Amino acid sequence: MAVKGSSKVKTLWFCSNCGNEYSKWMGKCPACGEWNTMVEREAVTGSSTKRVSSLPSDGRKPVRLQDVSSTAEDRISLGSSEVDRLLGGGLVKGSLVLIGGEPGIGKSTLSLQLPLLRPELKTLYVTGEESVRQVKMRADRLGGDSSNCFIYSETLMENILSEAESIAPDLMIVDSVQTMYSQNVESTAGSVTQIKETASSLLRFAKESGIPVILIGHITKEGSIAGPKILEHIVDVVLQFEGENRGSYRVLRSIKNRFGSTSELAVFEMTGKGLREVENPSEMLIPMHEDGLSGTSIAAMLDGTRPLLFEVQALVSSAVYGTAQRSATGFDVRRLNMLLAVLERRAGFRLSQKDVFLNMAGGLKVSDPACDMAVVSSVLSSNFDYPIPRDVCFAGEVGLSGEIRPVSQAARRASEAGRLGFSKIFVSSYCKFDHKIEGIEIVKVADIPALVRALFK
Repeated sequence: MAVKGSSKVKTLWFCSNCGNEYSKWMGKCPACGEWNTMVEREAVTGSSTKRVSSLPSDGRKPVRLQDVSSTAEDRISLGSSEVDRLLGGGLVKGSLVLIGGEPGIGKSTLSLQLPLLRPELKTLYVTGEESVRQVKMRADRLGGDSSNCFIYSETLMENILSEAESIAPDLMIVDSVQTMYSQNVESTAGSVTQIKETASSLLRFAKESGIPVILIGHITKEGSIAGPKILEHIVDVVLQFEGENRGSYRVLRSIKNRFGSTSELAVFEMTGKGLREVENPSEMLIPMHEDGLSGTSIAAMLDGTRPLLFEVQALVSSAVYGTAQRSATGFDVRRLNMLLAVLERRAGFRLSQKDVFLNMAGGLKVSDPACDMAVVSSVLSSNFDYPIPRDVCFAGEVGLSGEIRPVSQAARRASEAGRLGFSKIFVSSYCKFDHKIEGIEIVKVADIPALVRALFK
């Protein structure tokens, strides 16, 4: 049964940063707080026909949850052990994966490298930003077998889905979602409406055909995926590429994963022949200098289920100007200020008139509170100009009263440190170990004064 109605064309204002819509123009978006992001679009309200209740075409009906099969999802290996581990064991059939990152970080390189590593997978690589010749030049540079990889330079979504249905690939890659557009929506490519429509079309295609789709997405200057936030809600997996363009190391981090853990990361090194997997990231983050340098210490961090050991660098000097400077790279500067206040109030170290600069080696962005003790040790080492031995590492959180608090999975951190050749690890005196850690000495300290006595004796 259908009821006739009339459609109306109405002008709405969309925020290009967050995707919220408003009936009038505003200088500042009330949702995200950004200025001058309103874009005028025409929206069709109402419809010529209103459908009343009808069954789906395939006759699906509600079923009991206990009757649903709970067998494991079929997964496809992408030929990269790090990417497979990040996805939870491989790419799930019919899934929609979004990879975001800054320009030049290596998104297109990674997406093209995956089908070259698995030539037995028939892959359709859709490019909306480059020509077929450009993609071929990159493939020749990366190496690998490209005999089963189809390149299609197109931006119209209807043509892309038509070719995908005729080729029936095992994997489909779209670079990038911001360049795609659909004839069903009257707006330019990259607009909020177009991104919603193209992402929804690709999601329907993936779920109905069972072909996994990898999307490449741009990011904004704030570091978030460009376009409406609903894009991240639509997809099954969101992977974020991080790292400095000037450096050679890249970190691929799982932000959302419906089929696995979101606390995993993979480390790659950009080389002349593409991205190389770094199976042991601790080797690139531990000290690469001679002995006897003050202001450096090693922190045992846990990112997801992987323990990482990296160098924390600090520089303490007398303030040249009236106000002391506080600067932190890869670490929360507010937490640094808190740790310096704890050192002054609870341990009696006068640092209020000294500049303190902190750096996490390797370009890492650290949020694990277990790095607190390493930060404190680096600051004190620079302040005393007393070097910390290279075979010593730290894993402990510092509280406001100056106590050293225990951290999760301390045994895994200590085992990784022992495997890498460290002879001693400082932890909280409240840490409990179920078994003895071979090859490394466990030093337990209760508070910062105890740490200073044990470290700078």
